[in-house]
Amino acid sequence: MRSSRKSVRTGRWLALLALPLALAFSAPGLAMTSDGEVAPDRVSSGAQNGVGLMRIVVADKSGIDQLNELGVDLAEYVKPVDNGIEVHAILSPEESQALRDMGFDVQDAISDQNDYAENMTERAGTMRALTAAAASTDTLTMLRAEWFTSLDNQLFLNIEVKSSAGTDSTTVLTASWDSGAGTEIGSGGTATMSRFTDAGQYMYHRFSNPVAISAAPAKATITSNKGGSVTVDVSKWLGSPRKVTGNHPYVSDFVDHYMDATEVTARISSLAAEFPKLTQLIDLPYKTNGYRRQAQAQFGTASASIVYVTSKAYGSEGGNDITMSLVNPGVANAPLTVGVSGKAVTVNLATNGSGAISSTAAQVVAAANGNADAAKLLTASTYRGNAGAGVVAAAAVTRLTDNLKAPASVSRDPFQMKALRIGKQRDGSKVGVFLYCQEHAREWVTPLVCVETAERLLRNYAKDPNTRKLVDDLDIFILPTVNPDGSHYSMYDYNMQRRNMTNYCPATSADPANRNAWGVDLNRNFSIGSVYDGYNGGSTSCTSDTYAGPSKLSEPEARNEVWLVDTFPNIKFAMNNHSYGGYFMWPPGAYKTAGREVLPRVDQGTEAFFWTSSDYILSRVQEHRGTGIWPGRTGPVTDVLYSAAGNSADEHWYNRGIIGWDFEVGADVYNPTTKRFTAVGFQPSFAEGHEEAMEFANGNIAILDVARSYATDKLQPRSELKTVKQEPGATTFTFTTSEPANVYYTLDGSRPTFDSPKLALAGMREGNQTLTVKGNTTVNWFSIDIAGNVESNYKPDGNGKNYNKQTVAIQ
Repeated sequence: MRSSRKSVRTGRWLALLALPLALAFSAPGLAMTSDGEVAPDRVSSGAQNGVGLMRIVVADKSGIDQLNELGVDLAEYVKPVDNGIEVHAILSPEESQALRDMGFDVQDAISDQNDYAENMTERAGTMRALTAAAASTDTLTMLRAEWFTSLDNQLFLNIEVKSSAGTDSTTVLTASWDSGAGTEIGSGGTATMSRFTDAGQYMYHRFSNPVAISAAPAKATITSNKGGSVTVDVSKWLGSPRKVTGNHPYVSDFVDHYMDATEVTARISSLAAEFPKLTQLIDLPYKTNGYRRQAQAQFGTASASIVYVTSKAYGSEGGNDITMSLVNPGVANAPLTVGVSGKAVTVNLATNGSGAISSTAAQVVAAANGNADAAKLLTASTYRGNAGAGVVAAAAVTRLTDNLKAPASVSRDPFQMKALRIGKQRDGSKVGVFLYCQEHAREWVTPLVCVETAERLLRNYAKDPNTRKLVDDLDIFILPTVNPDGSHYSMYDYNMQRRNMTNYCPATSADPANRNAWGVDLNRNFSIGSVYDGYNGGSTSCTSDTYAGPSKLSEPEARNEVWLVDTFPNIKFAMNNHSYGGYFMWPPGAYKTAGREVLPRVDQGTEAFFWTSSDYILSRVQEHRGTGIWPGRTGPVTDVLYSAAGNSADEHWYNRGIIGWDFEVGADVYNPTTKRFTAVGFQPSFAEGHEEAMEFANGNIAILDVARSYATDKLQPRSELKTVKQEPGATTFTFTTSEPANVYYTLDGSRPTFDSPKLALAGMREGNQTLTVKGNTTVNWFSIDIAGNVESNYKPDGNGKNYNKQTVAIQ
């Protein structure tokens, strides 16, 4: 930014904010420029004539804070560059220019509406194929069925089968085989097959690795969950068998297109029906507002003469049937009148002595709202608080519309959110893990991560020992879309929609051109560190993309999250899947701008647990295709990203002690030719989105591994006092532990308890605190790990003396 422009920034941007800031509009409705002319809204016209995901470079984090304060729609993406910090924002060309005029360095686009169009075209083709495949029972075509030997005579089975419904990612084939001629099918084993795709095309189903078997089979039967079945002979392939122990294949890759919230919810519902012994489908108690809007129409083009009307009923409930016209009576000295016939509202405009129309926008608004029959149907308003002194123009019959474009398969009613509970014992006795996705609607990859995770857990349970341990020893809750209404709106109406669809705006901000600027940012609507408590990163403006809502927990979607973790207090771990940028984060997630007052940091032991777990979890993410999450993008939210007031991870940690992480899936992709990293954006091509879903599903499974280790941890930690520095008259020391653990200590010779001082962090990303004494000092201490195991089985609230003791000597 150029500091010489600082004095004019706020005034200019606020002038722009009086107009639509986060819009994406198609007729009817226009936005106004600061010159009073009508300007196009965020039209999806491609090639930077419409909305783009733009790069902005600021000098330091104070620039990010300024953008947040202005209400700029920032992505969760921060990257240090040579001349400052690169952030990304959703901007129209007018908004980009306004920021440039304020001195911000707005650069090129990462993606625009052309990318959205390509994604939707690809998705439409896939959906047509899915519809055709689901129309009837599938036909199975056998390709190969062989057994063979390898590795010390170990027997393996290879089967390849093509399904006529194979393009549908929900098609699951299961193979069962006998243990030799004359034995029963199934006596040799059963395994689920994997879908094999190449270049985005379904090829066939197979075992991703040959299955180790104990006897040569004669026949195999392959069945499909779509109804198909085939039994075939199994032949021998190649050399003589050699004996070796093998593992059954781990089945993965269950998503093959971007899915809206209706599809995602149907997917987990079908899993619950297919695996009733391992699952429970939970209807969350608060229904959303729904994918619905009031119907609207706008008349006029100049701000002083614009009238817009909004139906009292939702468009889907009759609002779309209302019409309105502004009629020139064609005679002199006619009065202004309003007539209603059924759902047709006719405004007969007033004329002067020469027969010219004389009704102003304000007069038309007053007349429409003052007519009892018209007022039952609609509300009329002037444009964004304008006095409406301009004379209106006649207008033909115009039908009000809610402008919603989703197909009829997407219900307009309040949405029933559902969570899938997975576990062999679902009685609250096991440690619970909450995996949730798509708080932000435009993050299309994240629900795929949740779906893929659920599929892997259920379809590998029967054969994979590690999966069986996770399902047996944990209580897993998966909520694949926290924001179903926004998901539908992003998929079908405005792909950059971040929030839900609930409109809290008054008439001054509720005209049709502003419809893409309505909604609540669900990840700013929680009760801890909220904008309403003075924390940075949320907004109280109803048209801001970080709008926190009219109050804390105002939204049913947020209350559903809180209900789930309160209803099931055994939940001790959580993962909030977002995109994009390749971050791995945890609390604290918010600070107050003044003095950068951060929410209380987690204690030293918990921070060590976060870091140790990160090493394992991110290694699992890397296994899929080598993606490495940078150390600089790993850590507390406030350290590596920015302040996010009222986010859900803080809600769950500070109110309930739930150890929670945030994934930002979609790490930057490195180009070895240019030697530069490239951001992938919210909605990359599905080929890239698929890979992100696979690798971060790996991460979710790893989080379950971490949770299970916690649940089964009975090992007591060990700790040591470590001298850091000695100098005349003073000795500095700290403590080390064998695993992440908190250390309680005393320096006055007293017995250490939970009320004693606790070893702290030295500072942000600085490791453990050090202590300095200036005389010979007896240090008493004990350690306790995250699972509650106390070193040496010491009882801090008892009378035992089996704590650690050491004298720190002074030179």
